[in-house]
Order: sequence, then structure tokens, then C-alpha cells
Amino acid sequence: MLEDTIEELRAVALAADDATGYFPAMYARVTQRIDRAAGDRRFGDGAGMVDFARSFAGWYLRPRSGVEPIPGSWQAAWDVGGDRRLLIVQHLLLGINAHVNHDLAQVVIESADQRGDIDPIRADFDAVNEVLAETLPEVLHDLGRASRWVNLVASAGGGRMFTFSLTAARDQAWRYAVRNWPLDVADRSRQAADLDELVRVLAYLVTRPAWPVSWLVPIARRLEEDDPRRVVRDLLGELA
Repeated sequence: MLEDTIEELRAVALAADDATGYFPAMYARVTQRIDRAAGDRRFGDGAGMVDFARSFAGWYLRPRSGVEPIPGSWQAAWDVGGDRRLLIVQHLLLGINAHVNHDLAQVVIESADQRGDIDPIRADFDAVNEVLAETLPEVLHDLGRASRWVNLVASAGGGRMFTFSLTAARDQAWRYAVRNWPLDVADRSRQAADLDELVRVLAYLVTRPAWPVSWLVPIARRLEEDDPRRVVRDLLGELA
């Protein structure tokens, strides 16, 4: 059902010659798992969730391909794609920051407009959290081949903390959508611009972490693969 979207994400990842390929590689795998979950009838409205996932991916793919203007939150992520001082995880967090903290709420609002109500979306929106929690250990395992410190941190509880943080970010996106769905087009646009600016600032904080993380980053970076194309293949897993 989502084969074309998965392949498009995969193609973007493989075409990149810098760290901007990391996020779409991971995203392709997550989308594959959503597709499988829909096929296994894990969502109340499987067809609706497939449409949602396809629309969600479009918020990344369209700016990436130049079809739409690039939001500041995405530009902040892509501007540092060639900065090899950043950890692989930092590049992934930049993509997650833009896509979850900015794009996700907009897709919920679009979907609510199409359905005429926002409440029926919630159950399947939350069900995605379970799929993400199941997918993360696999992604971290494969990422560990390129980033040799990741699995150590994950085994010490870092993976659970990341899952919790991602769920919290998704909940925040849902609350934003609930607040803004009743607004008119002009007010929605103003709120979206403010959100994009906030997420752009968050991207800066990802690239400039506070001490002691800032001290640890150069050390951890020495334990990572330096070839972006190899990192992409590791992140793609079976899709490579």
C-alpha cells in the first residue's frame, strides 16, 4: 500500500552524499513498519492510516524535491548536512525535530479537514506509538554498526528515554492540532509560521548542545563511521 512512498524515501536516502540521507533512510523503515501494521489490521482504520502516512511523508518529500518552499525547520536540518562534526544521532534528531514537531500537527489538521472531525483520528494516532516503539530497537541495532557507542547507551536506558521523548513530542503535536484545527485559514497560517520558527530554534539547540554533552560529542564522533553512504545503508537495513 505504501510501496511507492517507501521507495521514494529510499531513493532520496541513497541519492544523498551527506548526512541529509540519514533521516529518509530511517523514515523509509518506519514507513515500511506502518505499512505492515496496516496490513495486519492493527489500526481501526487501516486505509485511513495509510493515507495519513502517505500525506505525512509528503510534508518531507515535497520540500526535499523542491516542489514546495522549504520550511525553516527543514532548512536548519539540511544546512548542516555536510557538517561531519555532528553525530549521526544529531542529524537524525534534526530530521525528527522538523517532521514531528512541525509537520505532524499540520497533517493531523489536514486529515481532520478531510474527515470533518479530529477525534476519530486519535486512536490510530496513538497506535502508531506502539509501532515506533517496536521499530526503534531494530533501527538502533543497525545504527550501532556505524555508531559504535549507540547500543551501549541504548542498553543503559537511552532507547527507552528516546521512545518516551518521541511519544511526548507526538502528544505535543496532537495538542497543537486540537488547538488550531478550529481556526480559520489566516490564523492557522500565522500559528504555523510561529511553530516553524520555534522548531528552527530547537534545531539550533540540537546542533549546539549544552555541557557536558558538548564535551562528549567529539569523543563519540571518533567512534562513528565517516562515510555517509555507508551510514545510509546501515540505517536502511533490509531496504539497502
